[in-house]
Amino acid sequence: MLRIHFTASDLARTRVAPTIGAAAETMYSLRMLRNCATSALPFRPWQAAVRGRLGAQARPLTSLLAVDGPDIDLMALMGDAPSLEAGIDTLLGASSSRLRTELEHIAFHPSQLSWARQLAEGGLDARRHFAAGIAACNEVLVAPYWSTARSHVEGVRAGFARSLLDGGVERLLEGMCVPLVRWRAPVLEVRYHRHVEVHLGGRGLVIAPTVFLWRDPALMWDSQDETSSPTLALPTIGDARAGAALWDAARGPDQSLGALLGRTRAAALKVATEGCSTTELARRLNVSIAAASEHAAVLRNAHLITTSRRGKSVVHTVTPLGAELLEGGGFSGGG
Repeated sequence: MLRIHFTASDLARTRVAPTIGAAAETMYSLRMLRNCATSALPFRPWQAAVRGRLGAQARPLTSLLAVDGPDIDLMALMGDAPSLEAGIDTLLGASSSRLRTELEHIAFHPSQLSWARQLAEGGLDARRHFAAGIAACNEVLVAPYWSTARSHVEGVRAGFARSLLDGGVERLLEGMCVPLVRWRAPVLEVRYHRHVEVHLGGRGLVIAPTVFLWRDPALMWDSQDETSSPTLALPTIGDARAGAALWDAARGPDQSLGALLGRTRAAALKVATEGCSTTELARRLNVSIAAASEHAAVLRNAHLITTSRRGKSVVHTVTPLGAELLEGGGFSGGG
């Protein structure tokens, strides 16, 4: 069991994050695929859809999966940015000491020790090779489902926010992720793979709803920054019905639209139905702001969205032609 001890200062500094980050979700998805747990019923449709699709480009990450014990903590190396591109920038700029700290205690397969050592030494080529492997895994395992998954997580987060508004932080802690988590003031008891006592000591706690995490929550912290708040990642898909709804929605008419426009631009068109800024579009698509601006320009030139200025921001909205395209969704063209 994990026991997290709170003080009054910790309660005041506890918050709910939008995501654990695209990089960490990618790592959890890879673990899920590797374990292929027969009991993970909500993820079986997803596993069936992605199994066998990881190619040679993904090997820089798949080859470094631990033989036993914890895997590489991509949140520590790449941060919690919803954009994988931002996470890769963080990885490329990380200090050599951080890389060594995150890699030195992991039980790699003997055949991969030399490659892991190159990465731990911080060489830029090794980092780029590793980043390419992470991107390849993300492209197959997470990206096709990310828009729907983010909407799911935002719904969970909204429920947490209502609890917080209705009864404060303790109401939030009492009601989240039951029965895996139990609040016995001033201690949060969490089902965990080993016994751990954590004293927050005024740092507070970050609570992060997570998609590719099954059954047991996970605790992550920055081993090089003792002042940073630990993050408690919580599973949000608890039964087959919830999983089916998520994967079915991800396989909806957007697939055929994605064949016509490309998956990311099809997702951008869908987001624009709600009206969004370029920053919001980038966040929802898990891309950089520059990439989101480029996708918006392509859709605007095709007369599928319009862009107007509101104060210092621009707002993208779907046109009647774009709405008609979304409603039809019956395209089967390639490209």
